Amino acid sequence: MPFTKLSPLLAEALAAHEYDKPTPVQAAVLEPEADGRDLIVSAQTGSGKTVAFGLAMAPQLLDDNGRFPFLVEPLALVIAPTRELALQVSRELTWLYQPAGAQIATCVGGMDASKERRTLRRGAHVIVGTPGRLRDHLERGALDLKNLRAAVLDEADEMLDMGFREDLEEILDATGEKRRTLLFSATIPKPIINLAKRYQNDALRISTVGEDRGHGDIAYQAITVAPADTENAVVNLLRFHEAESAMLFCATREAVRRLHASLVDRGFSAVALSGEHTQSERNQAMQALRSKRARVCVATDVAARGLDLPTLSLVVHVDMPRDAETLQHRSGRTGRAGKKGTAVIIVPYQRRKRVESMLRGANINAEWKDAPTRADIRKNDAERLIETLLQPVEIDEDDMALAKRLMAEKTPEEIAAMLVQSHRAKMPAPEQMLDRGAQSQAAPGGPRPGFEDTVWFKMNVGHNQRADARWLLPVLCRRGHITKNEIGAIRINGDDTLFEIPRRVVDKFTAAIAEKREAGGDDTDDITITQFEGKPRDEAKRNRKGGRSDNGGGQRDYSNASKKHGGKQFGKNKFGDKKFGDKKFGDKSGGGKPYQKRKPEGEGGADGGAPKREFGDGFKKKSDFKGDRKPGGKGNFAGGNKKPHRGKRPFEGSRPGGPKAD
Repeated sequence: MPFTKLSPLLAEALAAHEYDKPTPVQAAVLEPEADGRDLIVSAQTGSGKTVAFGLAMAPQLLDDNGRFPFLVEPLALVIAPTRELALQVSRELTWLYQPAGAQIATCVGGMDASKERRTLRRGAHVIVGTPGRLRDHLERGALDLKNLRAAVLDEADEMLDMGFREDLEEILDATGEKRRTLLFSATIPKPIINLAKRYQNDALRISTVGEDRGHGDIAYQAITVAPADTENAVVNLLRFHEAESAMLFCATREAVRRLHASLVDRGFSAVALSGEHTQSERNQAMQALRSKRARVCVATDVAARGLDLPTLSLVVHVDMPRDAETLQHRSGRTGRAGKKGTAVIIVPYQRRKRVESMLRGANINAEWKDAPTRADIRKNDAERLIETLLQPVEIDEDDMALAKRLMAEKTPEEIAAMLVQSHRAKMPAPEQMLDRGAQSQAAPGGPRPGFEDTVWFKMNVGHNQRADARWLLPVLCRRGHITKNEIGAIRINGDDTLFEIPRRVVDKFTAAIAEKREAGGDDTDDITITQFEGKPRDEAKRNRKGGRSDNGGGQRDYSNASKKHGGKQFGKNKFGDKKFGDKKFGDKSGGGKPYQKRKPEGEGGADGGAPKREFGDGFKKKSDFKGDRKPGGKGNFAGGNKKPHRGKRPFEGSRPGGPKAD
């Protein structure tokens, strides 16, 4: 159904931006029962909430002629959690209210505060800003909200999660009682309800979020990869989809820096967006995306809310989201306003169960797939190239003359091949993926596909020779003329290494080894490779049953333990055989070794000239020593006893700098 009961000027603005019918949330706020009332609205991301509250509060802002009145004081206030979202809301309201003569001011952190205050002094009908900057202007007296007619809290749940409760309360307390308050939130937790009870009157609850929380215009995919293959998967996904705009979400700033630099080195036109960038840098990045000078944005979750790119069709979760809500807000950057989008989650194979649980909690049906291969990318490139070249174009005379010249010097096949090569040279090269995705889909405890029937081989190097899989793999591939995907488990022992390969490549592998040996070997010809009879697990069982003479891993023999330990068997000499009370710890009699070597009488030892301290008497308190010092600063206490010194030898002198006792 088309828009109804709108001001002609607002209807004109909607028609100019190709809004022919309202979205569910826009239709809900325009219902007669919602007219003039406070609202609590929950709607999914990308459902047109900005236009919705712009239309909802328009009757309170426009005069009888459908225009904004003479500029005196702010009429409406919109509060958003992030700078990006505030700037986006400002842009949306600008084109919606511009035919009606609205003046809109934006107040966000990172911008020139003095310039914002000058704009506020000149006056604005609608003010859009973030909580911190709005509170700062309010406390400085630059913002007067006493006669406010409408207040909007966009993404209210996010603002409370970010700790803006005090800011919001101070701002709303400064507004008049006759204002209309609109709360827009993806979810309605208890803090939102408490906020609504305090600042709203008879609020109408509107929800356009169905039982299926998943976004209907977003196709979810889950890609299982080896942990070390994540970056290669990102490259291949970008090349496979060739989206007009793509957004990659990382967990940390460092991850954003690293991935952005890697993509730029590979030839992608990419920008970065994280908390370490200034507002000017953020604006430049967003402008590059909107002007199509950049096609890829690498961002943290700070960009997960509020960013609206009409051409964004691909979202990649490089680092897994922390929960289902973050997953939906990230993915909600695409599939907006009825357009189709794709959200891809890169899942390390050991984290698959966690992602499956997250998707079930969000009622999202994701398609589990392997990462695109080079062959898949080349196939898509070919289809896209043919589609591009078959598009009708206007050819001028100069182009036709050049074409005839080429036809005279080259055959049509050569010209076509050169065209294809020129096209591919502009594209970043796809990456070779490790064949680990299938491993995550194998049955628990079973072999991965392709390794059901294997043969084990043995090398004469192990841990003692500092063997490592990182340099053993290239040796095996070079010696046996196989790929790393054709090598299964590798078990490095003390002096040898066992590895398995599929039986289907055994003949090729052994023939290549023999050929290399006959040819004189290579730089690793001291490494010998032989076929291993049986399986490593069987050998381990034999070692456990029969034991090993060198005690290198088999069962140990404790039968002769009594001979090795002076006739005492393990378990017989228990601590309970001798009571602790039979012999005091201080008793040195009975031939026992003393705790310390005693010095003869008179040598200053424990039995020397100085009186022996009786520990039973305890240390004297600090207060007991007051007034006992002899005149002259000798530092000796009455009675000749020295002050205890917490485990260190006492000083004979009066001060720490004096001579120490011998």
